[in-house]
Amino acid sequence: MTDSPSPYALAEEAATRLAELTGVPRHDVALVLGSGWLPAAEALDPTGENTTEISVTDLPGFGASAVAGHSGKVRSIRLPGGDGPDGSGDRHLLAFLSRTHYYEGKGVSAVVHGVRTAAAAGCRAIVLTNGCGGLKETWTPGTPVLISDHINLTGQSPIVGANFVDLTDLYSSRLRDLCRAVEPTLDEGVYVQFTGPHYETPAEVRMAGILGGHLVGMSTTLEAIAAREAGMEILGISLVTNLAAGLSGEPLNHAEVLEAGRAAATRMGALLGEVVPRI
Repeated sequence: MTDSPSPYALAEEAATRLAELTGVPRHDVALVLGSGWLPAAEALDPTGENTTEISVTDLPGFGASAVAGHSGKVRSIRLPGGDGPDGSGDRHLLAFLSRTHYYEGKGVSAVVHGVRTAAAAGCRAIVLTNGCGGLKETWTPGTPVLISDHINLTGQSPIVGANFVDLTDLYSSRLRDLCRAVEPTLDEGVYVQFTGPHYETPAEVRMAGILGGHLVGMSTTLEAIAAREAGMEILGISLVTNLAAGLSGEPLNHAEVLEAGRAAATRMGALLGEVVPRI
């Protein structure tokens, strides 16, 4: 019986295959698109002339997307302007149009495999996006919010072994300032990850607020921890797609979450188009 490769070795294999399929030996910045964010990817290269797209299942360790609103694709996008770290003049964005969620039951290593692949591919920074519920009633559906910190309620960590990783300033204050230089009205808050796939109860939402949370969702925190372990700088952006359970008096619906995301996608694409090349 052959032992399975470690999650880190599997990420190296995926990065090697990624370079072969895209013809790009090194990527600089990674982007993970959450629920409702998919149309925003188009704004990063509207003509498609600078984009190479592959299926995520063509890379070792990845499975097909299991969630509506996520596309099982990966895009390599040549960024406009700026010199690459190797002096070539080209910088490349690695955009994951889907993610694996913890509630899919594939294990934490599968959840963070994209992050580790991005690190192995050379990315020094990553932008993690999500669709979430907001606890501030002034955050109407479609409001982008910068993540300043998080509370991980999954009870899990992606780190293997006794590797004590510091999570101070996990979500880069430098990158948050960069976003506000582009859009000064951006607010920020603490993101709370529940396990899902069910939405939170009103009592759980109240608990999140008591703990210091402002945003509730089902992704991002495990990926951020893995990114920090890999030495990447992290920017987190939540798109408030609905008021969290119990705040609006209305039931929660995934189709409505996706629709709210689509409605704000153009604005988000413009924001990413301004920010990502500056990272």
